[in-house]
Amino acid sequence: MTSIVLIGASGNIGSRILDEALARKHPVTALTRDPRKLAPRPGMTVRAASTTDAPALTQILKGHDVAVVSVKWNENDVRRVIDTIRQSGVKRALFVVGAGSLLRSDGRRHYDHMAERGVQPPTSLPALQAYEEIRKIDDYDWTAISPPASIGPGKRTGKFRLALDTLIEDAKGESRISREDFAVAIVDEIEKPRHLRKRFTAGY
Repeated sequence: MTSIVLIGASGNIGSRILDEALARKHPVTALTRDPRKLAPRPGMTVRAASTTDAPALTQILKGHDVAVVSVKWNENDVRRVIDTIRQSGVKRALFVVGAGSLLRSDGRRHYDHMAERGVQPPTSLPALQAYEEIRKIDDYDWTAISPPASIGPGKRTGKFRLALDTLIEDAKGESRISREDFAVAIVDEIEKPRHLRKRFTAGY
């Protein structure tokens, strides 16, 4: 089993990663600003933590096999997070980033496509910038994962496709995945690394 420390364990995606990892019997240290959001569960240790307190977070991260970071990048400093993992000695990290940096079929970034439509969620540009910083890491193994254009609550099917830098669309031109299946893709990557020092995406 792989010891996982999960930053953002009570979030929309983080909570699904937590569910999937625990279902597969991985021990998880679940980090959240408010531990009251997480009820006790077998295999889970809950710790109050924030990326703004680097010294405390560094100590919590120490000793884990992999750190998973699922946070809002408009509220968290990616450089601080990267350095905190570095200082902790954790040798592998998986970062959830946005869909904006994925390339559409016409070669444009999805971020640029959305900007032309006047749709720019507050997390979009910070997530794109976070990915650019993550790509510079050269002293520990990292993996970034981007969702497709649409990700929401749904069913865990375990059936989806993977790609590297290209937005995944189905036959109808829809780009989507459930949060539950996105978590499956993440824990699959933890168990059997296929994208070390790369970014990938998962979608239907």
